[in-house]
Amino acid sequence: MKDLAIQDEYRSDRCDLIQEFYIPCLENATIYSRAVGFFSSTSMAAAARGLTALIREGGKMQLVASPHLSPEDAEAIVQGMRQKEEVIVSAVLRELDKEFEGIVRDRWACLAWLLSQNILEIKLAVTKEIRHQGIYHEKLGIFADAENNIVAFTGSANESSTALIDNFECIDVFCSWHPGVKERALKKAENFQKLWKNETQNVEIIEFPEAAARSLLRLCPDRPPALEPEIKKTRKSRRLAEQGSSYSHNNDIVNQTESQTSSFHTLDNFLKVELKSRQVDALNAWLLTRSCGILAMATGAGKTITGLACAASIENINVIVIGAPTNEIVQQWVDELANRTTFRSPLIATGTATLWMESLFRKLRLANSRESLCELLPIIVVGTYSELSKSKVTTLIADAGGLPPRSLLIADEVHATGGAIYRRILRDDFQYRLGLSATPIRAYDEEGTELVLEYFGGIVYEFTLEQAIEAGILCEYDYHVYITPLTGSEYAKFTNLTTKIGRLLNNKEEDAIAQAKRLTIQRSRIIKSAASKLTALGRIITDYPPRRGMIYCADIAQATEVSHLLTQRGFRIARYSSDDVNRKHLLSEFARGNFDALVAVKCLDEGIDIPEADLAIILASDTSERQFIQRRGRVLRVAPKKAIAKVVDVVVVPPLGDSLVELIKSEIKRVTQFARAARNRMSLITKLVDELAPYGITHSDLM
Repeated sequence: MKDLAIQDEYRSDRCDLIQEFYIPCLENATIYSRAVGFFSSTSMAAAARGLTALIREGGKMQLVASPHLSPEDAEAIVQGMRQKEEVIVSAVLRELDKEFEGIVRDRWACLAWLLSQNILEIKLAVTKEIRHQGIYHEKLGIFADAENNIVAFTGSANESSTALIDNFECIDVFCSWHPGVKERALKKAENFQKLWKNETQNVEIIEFPEAAARSLLRLCPDRPPALEPEIKKTRKSRRLAEQGSSYSHNNDIVNQTESQTSSFHTLDNFLKVELKSRQVDALNAWLLTRSCGILAMATGAGKTITGLACAASIENINVIVIGAPTNEIVQQWVDELANRTTFRSPLIATGTATLWMESLFRKLRLANSRESLCELLPIIVVGTYSELSKSKVTTLIADAGGLPPRSLLIADEVHATGGAIYRRILRDDFQYRLGLSATPIRAYDEEGTELVLEYFGGIVYEFTLEQAIEAGILCEYDYHVYITPLTGSEYAKFTNLTTKIGRLLNNKEEDAIAQAKRLTIQRSRIIKSAASKLTALGRIITDYPPRRGMIYCADIAQATEVSHLLTQRGFRIARYSSDDVNRKHLLSEFARGNFDALVAVKCLDEGIDIPEADLAIILASDTSERQFIQRRGRVLRVAPKKAIAKVVDVVVVPPLGDSLVELIKSEIKRVTQFARAARNRMSLITKLVDELAPYGITHSDLM
């Protein structure tokens, strides 16, 4: 369990407790010990969260609960009118004889299955002062693995029916390998063992009565529960109406077609999680366009799960190819496939080509010859665009007879597929096509953007960052801007390049335009690497000392200088770039709080999930809107003890007295974008108008 990224608090208004906490722990534990207070329908169902993982992995469970004795029960025992065990059995049977519905019934079934297989032991806790109607009401859970690592947690005070169905809970977590809480974790484990062995004062522990066990076993299903019980899906969807170049929701409810109803049935076969309403809406929008289209969903809105739901909705699907720009994002897809679906393990196209290509060739040949058994389908490949777009992959597929019917392409960060080197992956024989991105439009590449939109069928669903913040999916953020000037020599180089670029663009010839683009890149490097940015960074880390921060730099050289500065100031940092090995380990250490900041160039731009990060310092940025939207998104994910995120930007201006329009405009565009959804928008704009007044910037420019 030490390899799990376990937080110290989980709240279900911003975390998925089952998927993020219960199931990962249960999959790695050898024993799960749980004390739940009342032996009631809702508290026992709460204890059964995630138990399908325990069923799969063959772990053991110990459960302690307190029978709910009425005043009449207590008085009968004290007066000797009825034997204690008889009264307790009666109280337990009252609960088991209820008509359970939906999620509560399904979770009782998990407990019944575990009991039938001798995996679950239940004991009852009864206070010795029965007349006072005291109950054992501690809510405690302990996970332990084969290496004696302990994860202890204490739960919410309220486990009512409403709390369970609405899926709200707050738990505090203590890991035995985390400094500072080790003793608390071990103490809680010791307390449970004393309770289990009947060594706790004022509480008597008795074995679960046989009559009660027989009654519980009536709920046992014929086969082990495989899918995590969840709330039933809503079957509502919203149409999307295209309005010029933008897309908006039409809130008219549309009836499910027969194919959609069938798709939802298929979904239940493969998906182990419940979709959020926005994900159901996105899935419906995609199904309504014949399973082709782009879902433009903000960071944190659940693009990956939605993508898997789209794949799971296709009946008798043969092939699923999932492409992503980086190895880190590929690994996230591999993990989600394993944890959130019942699909077979994928072929991973990131390593030595022959290992996965040979296997893919054999599987495709079998699928095309119809000799492949249904249970071996679909064939799933997850890989980087650089690997999947190689010519030898195209040749391999052709030699295997092409892609079989009912093949799906899922393109994560779909804008990347518009690049010339990756377009080979956009094959005509993908019957189903799904693009995912918070920012599907390619900056300054009309041809590439048009290609992507045309191939995938346009944007069929949109869930914006502002909507995500309003819904509580992303946290609010404050935006702070530090103004810093170019030096005289930097400004001279900038103006010289600007003059040359203007002349070349006036030429209109193809070679001249290509040269102008190269000079534009050179000019942008002057802004990104401005010497005064390090001085500004010194002020920033004084005002906002990083504890879970990410600092974006222009290049490796600047990242090295920044790392040196922060180390001198006593911060624990790690450089995170393509030159650095074991980046996965760096992310894990950062998530655990062992680094105050990661210093990056571009590797943190796309798809990296670090909810703990709460500060982004942007020393350098492209003029690409997509890049600064993605960088902001990295720190807006909700996490325990994180109420507000901070985005700190460094804006470069000409030396005082000059007002070069090109320079100011490129920087102001980014500021306007960041400020739009910021919590402190109006106060920031007022401050910036004062600071940028010498350059002719007004309120209108920043609104």
